[in-house]
Amino acid sequence: MEIFLKLLVGHCLCDSPLQGDFLAKAKNHKVPIPGVPWYQALVAHSVIQAGMVWLVTGKLWMAGAEFVAHAMIDYLKSEEKINFSQDQYLHVGFKAVYAMWLMG
Repeated sequence: MEIFLKLLVGHCLCDSPLQGDFLAKAKNHKVPIPGVPWYQALVAHSVIQAGMVWLVTGKLWMAGAEFVAHAMIDYLKSEEKINFSQDQYLHVGFKAVYAMWLMG
Protein backbone atom coordinates (compact mmCIF):
# COMPACT_ATOMS: atom_id res chain seq x y z
CA MET A 1 0.00 0.00 0.00
CA GLU A 2 2.89 2.35 0.76
CA ILE A 3 4.28 2.08 -2.77
CA PHE A 4 0.84 2.85 -4.22
CA LEU A 5 0.56 5.97 -2.06
CA LYS A 6 4.03 7.10 -3.15
CA LEU A 7 3.02 6.62 -6.79
CA LEU A 8 -0.18 8.62 -6.21
CA VAL A 9 1.69 11.49 -4.56
CA GLY A 10 4.22 11.40 -7.38
CA HIS A 11 1.43 11.47 -9.94
CA CYS A 12 -0.19 14.47 -8.27
CA LEU A 13 3.13 16.35 -8.24
CA CYS A 14 3.99 15.46 -11.84
CA ASP A 15 0.52 16.07 -13.27
CA SER A 16 0.02 19.46 -11.64
CA PRO A 17 2.92 21.65 -10.44
CA LEU A 18 5.66 19.88 -12.41
CA GLN A 19 3.59 19.93 -15.59
CA GLY A 20 2.61 23.56 -15.35
CA ASP A 21 0.30 25.52 -17.58
CA PHE A 22 2.76 25.60 -20.49
CA LEU A 23 3.12 21.82 -20.90
CA ALA A 24 -0.57 21.25 -20.17
CA LYS A 25 -1.49 23.49 -23.12
CA ALA A 26 1.45 22.73 -25.41
CA LYS A 27 0.89 18.93 -25.43
CA ASN A 28 -2.59 19.31 -26.93
CA HIS A 29 -2.24 18.68 -30.66
CA LYS A 30 -5.76 20.02 -31.32
CA VAL A 31 -4.94 23.49 -29.98
CA PRO A 32 -1.15 23.80 -30.30
CA ILE A 33 0.87 26.73 -29.10
CA PRO A 34 2.34 28.40 -32.20
CA GLY A 35 5.98 27.48 -32.67
CA VAL A 36 5.89 24.71 -30.07
CA PRO A 37 5.78 21.15 -31.42
CA TRP A 38 2.97 19.47 -29.44
CA TYR A 39 4.72 16.09 -29.53
CA GLN A 40 7.79 17.51 -27.79
CA ALA A 41 5.61 18.80 -24.97
CA LEU A 42 3.79 15.45 -24.71
CA VAL A 43 7.10 13.58 -24.63
CA ALA A 44 8.50 15.95 -21.99
CA HIS A 45 5.47 15.47 -19.75
CA SER A 46 5.50 11.70 -20.24
CA VAL A 47 9.22 11.57 -19.38
CA ILE A 48 8.54 13.47 -16.15
CA GLN A 49 5.86 10.93 -15.21
CA ALA A 50 8.04 7.98 -16.24
CA GLY A 51 10.96 9.34 -14.24
CA MET A 52 8.78 9.53 -11.15
CA VAL A 53 7.69 5.90 -11.59
CA TRP A 54 11.33 4.85 -11.97
CA LEU A 55 12.40 6.80 -8.87
CA VAL A 56 9.59 5.33 -6.76
CA THR A 57 9.72 1.73 -8.00
CA GLY A 58 13.33 1.35 -9.11
CA LYS A 59 12.03 -0.48 -12.20
CA LEU A 60 13.10 0.89 -15.55
CA TRP A 61 10.60 -1.29 -17.41
CA MET A 62 7.78 0.25 -15.37
CA ALA A 63 9.06 3.69 -16.33
CA GLY A 64 8.92 2.63 -19.98
CA ALA A 65 5.39 1.34 -19.55
CA GLU A 66 4.41 4.58 -17.83
CA PHE A 67 5.92 6.67 -20.62
CA VAL A 68 3.87 4.87 -23.27
CA ALA A 69 0.68 4.69 -21.19
CA HIS A 70 0.84 8.31 -20.08
CA ALA A 71 1.45 9.59 -23.59
CA MET A 72 -1.39 7.50 -25.01
CA ILE A 73 -3.86 8.52 -22.30
CA ASP A 74 -3.05 12.23 -22.66
CA TYR A 75 -3.28 11.98 -26.44
CA LEU A 76 -6.74 10.40 -26.11
CA LYS A 77 -7.77 13.26 -23.85
CA SER A 78 -6.62 15.76 -26.49
CA GLU A 79 -8.65 13.83 -29.06
CA GLU A 80 -11.66 14.17 -26.71
CA LYS A 81 -12.03 10.38 -26.70
CA ILE A 82 -11.88 10.52 -22.88
CA ASN A 83 -12.61 13.30 -20.43
CA PHE A 84 -10.51 14.61 -17.54
CA SER A 85 -12.00 12.21 -14.99
CA GLN A 86 -11.42 9.19 -17.23
CA ASP A 87 -7.88 10.44 -17.88
CA GLN A 88 -7.17 10.52 -14.15
CA TYR A 89 -8.82 7.14 -13.48
CA LEU A 90 -6.61 5.56 -16.14
CA HIS A 91 -3.46 7.17 -14.76
CA VAL A 92 -4.27 6.01 -11.23
CA GLY A 93 -5.17 2.57 -12.56
CA PHE A 94 -1.71 2.17 -14.04
CA LYS A 95 -0.17 3.20 -10.73
CA ALA A 96 -2.29 0.52 -9.01
CA VAL A 97 -1.06 -2.10 -11.51
CA TYR A 98 2.58 -1.17 -10.82
CA ALA A 99 2.01 -1.39 -7.07
CA MET A 100 0.24 -4.75 -7.31
CA TRP A 101 3.02 -6.11 -9.51
CA LEU A 102 5.62 -5.07 -6.94
CA MET A 103 3.65 -6.60 -4.09
CA GLY A 104 3.79 -9.89 -5.99
